[in-house]
Amino acid sequence: MTANFDNPRRGEIWLAQTGGKRHAVVVVSINSRNDSERMKSVLAVPFGSYGAVGPTSVRMEPGETGLPEPSFLKAHFISVVEKHAFIERLPRRLSDRRMRELVAMITRAVDPDAAFQP
Repeated sequence: MTANFDNPRRGEIWLAQTGGKRHAVVVVSINSRNDSERMKSVLAVPFGSYGAVGPTSVRMEPGETGLPEPSFLKAHFISVVEKHAFIERLPRRLSDRRMRELVAMITRAVDPDAAFQP
């Protein structure tokens, strides 16, 4: 279970232990999955410290994310993250508009025909 014993919620930004390192991630799975006692994991998209804006990534500023530096949200790296790997919920969450953008980026990561307007 997570450090504060709360399930991660859709749109929240968390620090999680992934790939042997701590990464900031956004929870994207639906809350019925996140709240399920039977499900031991959630779906999340990581932030990276470098990258480029494109069909599956967007640059986000610290004022929007609460992270210390500009970061790139990388939908092409959507991952299954075990609930016990979540360390700390950060104070900010993605807006509804940003969540819609993120879902569109995830779609583009798996559907080459999905619309994209740079």
